[in-house]
Amino acid sequence: MTLLLGFLMSFALPVSAAPSQVVSKGNTTEKVVALTFDDGADGANISRILQTLSTDNVKATFFLTGSGAANHGQKIRNIASQGHQIGNHSYTHSYFTQISAAQMRNELQRTETLIQQLTGRTTKPYFRPPYGAYNSSVLQTVGDAGYTRTIMWTIDTIDWRGDSATTIVNRVMSRITPGAIILMHTGAGASGTPSALPTIITRLKSMGYRFVTISQMLNLSSAPSGQVYTVRAGDTLYSIARRYGVTVQRIASANRITNPNLIRVGQVLIIP
Repeated sequence: MTLLLGFLMSFALPVSAAPSQVVSKGNTTEKVVALTFDDGADGANISRILQTLSTDNVKATFFLTGSGAANHGQKIRNIASQGHQIGNHSYTHSYFTQISAAQMRNELQRTETLIQQLTGRTTKPYFRPPYGAYNSSVLQTVGDAGYTRTIMWTIDTIDWRGDSATTIVNRVMSRITPGAIILMHTGAGASGTPSALPTIITRLKSMGYRFVTISQMLNLSSAPSGQVYTVRAGDTLYSIARRYGVTVQRIASANRITNPNLIRVGQVLIIP
């Protein structure tokens, strides 16, 4: 019997980890905000951003690419040595929805290995998908790789377009809410960000906000419960809500859906 059990177990399939949970906002009423920066290949503005954060005694979260780490390793060391949180943003900034699971794992591991070599720190458990693109396959693959949280955002500054500092500041201030995760970039394309950052920090502090890293945000809030559902043909938000025993309004709020009648096949929904 023991031999038979061992024989059968040798053919057992590996057990998958839970899919990575998508987080777009801290679930809190406290006036806290998380500044996050995506680092691409050039990292042109990292030094100015770090100087501002240091001057204002603010900790942020940086999502790092392997290509960026390879191109400006000392700046990555500076991010880590100044106490900021780090996460994985892939190696080549490819659309994860358009590559295989094996390629995703390779992108994550190459970045993790390089960041560990540079800083002695891990990028786990936080992942931000390039271009914000993910689906159920991506969430399962990155979850299996140890990235239990896929971090999106509440406010997209769209700074990569080269908007002015004033435009970036106004975009943040008009959308700020407790638990907000703000997306900015470190590259040369985001030319207005270094000048916008001091004003954003000053104004938010004057409103009573304090700044936290992603892990701090999640520690004082309960992140989305992590159930995800991929929309199929014929689904409506009402039918999905009824299936999971939640309200349409809760699903719409968790996924930032402004029109509950507009969902698409293949869309990945968080079920709160």
